[in-house]
Amino acid sequence: MKILQKNIDKKDDYELLKQYLDTGDLEILGELYNRYIHLVYGVCLKYLNDREESKDAVNKIFENLIGEIPKFEIQNFRSWLYVVTKNYCLMEIRKNKTEKRRFEKFSSEHFMESTEVLHPIDEAPESSLEDQLKGCIEKLKSEQQKCIHMFYYEKMCYKEISGALDLDISKVKSFIQNGKRNLKICLEQHTVNQDV
Repeated sequence: MKILQKNIDKKDDYELLKQYLDTGDLEILGELYNRYIHLVYGVCLKYLNDREESKDAVNKIFENLIGEIPKFEIQNFRSWLYVVTKNYCLMEIRKNKTEKRRFEKFSSEHFMESTEVLHPIDEAPESSLEDQLKGCIEKLKSEQQKCIHMFYYEKMCYKEISGALDLDISKVKSFIQNGKRNLKICLEQHTVNQDV
């Protein structure tokens, strides 16, 4: 075990990452993650502004890495991990805001006397459009799909997407533009099919 630890300590991030991908050994991933655990905690604390929530986030991000790492060609683990951590925090903030809004809406509709309850039909177009959009995104080519998802859903900038996917910024812009065009065509076709 000590010999293994010594060998792990000597390896750089890229070698450890490759070794983890080859073996699936969580101990190796744990060693790699531990090198940047202070960075992850610091970023979480900056965005979430809560020590306990940040500690939980550190654990959840590690768990997420197990599924995320094989999806990407990571050249610089530290930079990639920073982006992953930042995106995780932003998603948590967005989720918390959405939950808060839902709770406030629920409270106002069910507990206040003077309430104007929306008819379900008023909300239907939005949710059905969202379903159509998700279906169209799934039909995009892999690179367009990833770039669109990161740009619109994870709120990443071109540079961050470029780093995460190891692509030139011009390629990222191109994938997003072409993806948007294909989504527009897909949504228009869906509307035409509904009208027929």
